[in-house]
Amino acid sequence: MSTVQGERATGGGPLPLPSARLVAPEIEGPEDVVADADGNVLTGAADGTIWRLRLPEAGAADRGIRAEAVGHTGGRPLGLHPLPGGELLVCDAYRGLLQLTIRDGTVRVLADEVAGAPLRFCSNVTAAPDGTVYFTVSSRRYGLDEWPGDILEHLGTGRLLRLRPGGTPEVLLSGLQFANGVALAPDGSFLLVAETGARRLRRYRLTGPRAGHSETFAADLPGYPDNISLAEDGIFWVALAGPRHPALELMHALPRPVRRAVWRTVRRVRPFPPPHPTVRVLGIRPDGHPAWDLRAARSPYRMVTAVCRTGSRLVLASVAQRGVAVCALPGAESLTGH
Repeated sequence: MSTVQGERATGGGPLPLPSARLVAPEIEGPEDVVADADGNVLTGAADGTIWRLRLPEAGAADRGIRAEAVGHTGGRPLGLHPLPGGELLVCDAYRGLLQLTIRDGTVRVLADEVAGAPLRFCSNVTAAPDGTVYFTVSSRRYGLDEWPGDILEHLGTGRLLRLRPGGTPEVLLSGLQFANGVALAPDGSFLLVAETGARRLRRYRLTGPRAGHSETFAADLPGYPDNISLAEDGIFWVALAGPRHPALELMHALPRPVRRAVWRTVRRVRPFPPPHPTVRVLGIRPDGHPAWDLRAARSPYRMVTAVCRTGSRLVLASVAQRGVAVCALPGAESLTGH
């Protein structure tokens, strides 16, 4: 078990997150962002549209960025995962697990129920080379529109599921605290799952003598982990949707009826507080050791829910903002040889 506590690759505190530029402001609420094998960036908007962006070469003018709508889920897309051949896996909060053919925009439902119960709050997804799909469900009690209820009540109803080719969804893990991002290790030996409500990452082993078991991979994170992406160099990139909130954790120690009463009060006095101005993203090696810890204390682009690396840059997404943010990865040119 490893713990990430404000380290960076060179030791000391977190590095400053470089200044980011906003692109494609026509995209509202991009919750996840992923890069495909051709360098395209894909994201889903609040209105159900799936967008594809082609970023210019590093240092080129922003006018070279084009955002193209390539499909529509008919719901609210969250987690994404590109497949070979121009297919895209989509977790839709309302419709379940979908597959989008980018070429013509066709959408196919892969799963919308589990053991006869509707698949609710499908969150993030990844896939193995053999076609097996792994995805998370954040909450079995609350849907996307009331997601803070699960965090405040600390219910632990999140799940990790598997869908084999031609099969039906099966539950691998239950009792997760708001299950969120999921990514497959570079060697396929385990899955990394974010538990947002517990500030930790969990490892589910797929191979070896402990296959089928799970344990904590990174605990006591400095914020609440959301989506996870895997970069070409084998680094897991984790977006922290907000910094640690001590009052929230004190509330988690209260009896469940008290937590439920607090949520009922909060629900009546919406809107919720605005997103915190601190943005933080982590890069973690498959062995659990930190590779990157980047933070911006007063970012205009807030509540970053996803981050992915493409070339020498990071692309950030936020369920609470318009457009995606692009910034340089510090020292990436020397690391990649470009």
